[in-house]
Amino acid sequence: MRTFAELLRHYRKSKGITQTVLAEALDLNRPVIGAYEEGRAEPKLEVLRRMAEYFGITVDELTSGVVPSGMGEVRVLPIMVDARSNTERVPLVPLKAAAGYLSGFQDPEFIEQLATFEMPFKELSRERTYRMFQIEGDSMNPIPSGSYIISTYVENVSQIKNGESYIVISGSEGIVFKRLFKEGTQLNLVSDNPIFEPYSIPFADVREVWKASGYVCFGL
Repeated sequence: MRTFAELLRHYRKSKGITQTVLAEALDLNRPVIGAYEEGRAEPKLEVLRRMAEYFGITVDELTSGVVPSGMGEVRVLPIMVDARSNTERVPLVPLKAAAGYLSGFQDPEFIEQLATFEMPFKELSRERTYRMFQIEGDSMNPIPSGSYIISTYVENVSQIKNGESYIVISGSEGIVFKRLFKEGTQLNLVSDNPIFEPYSIPFADVREVWKASGYVCFGL
């Protein structure tokens, strides 16, 4: 069972919005949303009704303690927020942190230890949750080994679009960068480099999926 604070944060993140955006939509102050999500306050029934209407769910669903199942274990995504601007900062997962990420991706303290920065590109929305992963190998040529993939959080497998590129974190494969194809209850992972054979993993093995939005490369 989940607390109301966890459920509220889950539904907010599922829409890819910040606390400020949600507060404006509900005619509340941003610190009030923060207090709700941290469990320091509870909303009145009228506020609960507005929240449920905004998320397209019932009040019972918002307060039931049950999070809709997605891929793997349902959880609240740890994010870093700049206290001055109330904007999310982007954690960077370099190769040296890849092994630790598989066991620490749910741990806010682990995420806090990663280097973070504010996304400077006008092409990327400030209302989305981003993460940057460094990749290794030439399976996705022409994107070279050592590149940093800028990616956005995918809430569940239903949002995956066949043939597009994603960062996939799984218990069996760790962090990989592939094109994904859904088939039944599994994901088919395909490399752009044809010398690498496609392979499949079950949905239950998936820990996180991040959709690739762009990449940064220093191999000029």
